[in-house]
Amino acid sequence: MSPRAVIIGPPGSGKSTVGPLLADALGVVFRDSDDDIVARAGRSISDIFAEDGEPAFRALEEEAVATALAEHDGVLSLGGGAPLSPGTRARLAGHTVVFLNVGLAAGVRRTGLSNARPLLAGVNPRATFKTLLDERVPVYREVATVEIVTDDRTPAAIVANIVAELAVPAEAKE
Repeated sequence: MSPRAVIIGPPGSGKSTVGPLLADALGVVFRDSDDDIVARAGRSISDIFAEDGEPAFRALEEEAVATALAEHDGVLSLGGGAPLSPGTRARLAGHTVVFLNVGLAAGVRRTGLSNARPLLAGVNPRATFKTLLDERVPVYREVATVEIVTDDRTPAAIVANIVAELAVPAEAKE
């Protein structure tokens, strides 16, 4: 069993909005690895970060992603930091991985620099978001088979773009 598509991207890229819409368009089930972590831990991601620290959260995340990749055949959305794990990157090989790319301005506007996002909390959330993009975009591109820019686009347009990309055989893109 293998997901039809794995959605990755930074906070504000649209994973939580586009993922379920893409699943509907493909006639499959949507799953979010962050929801799996919350269900398994019995607490919010913010609480896990605050009480146990980021390394503990990342260990839970890697385990949740491994499980979901092995047992889910629909659309799977990963938390923004999941691809940072070398183990997760290795597990993504061979999967259809859709990178939802968002620029700094759109990402900041969409996240509202929410305190619900532990890595964006702090003195200068905009600078933190820029640093996050600088660090993560190369990693996202490393594992992605499809990259979709989401700035100033509707979720429906993004989903249509992904569906069209998924319909093109990989060898035709080379």
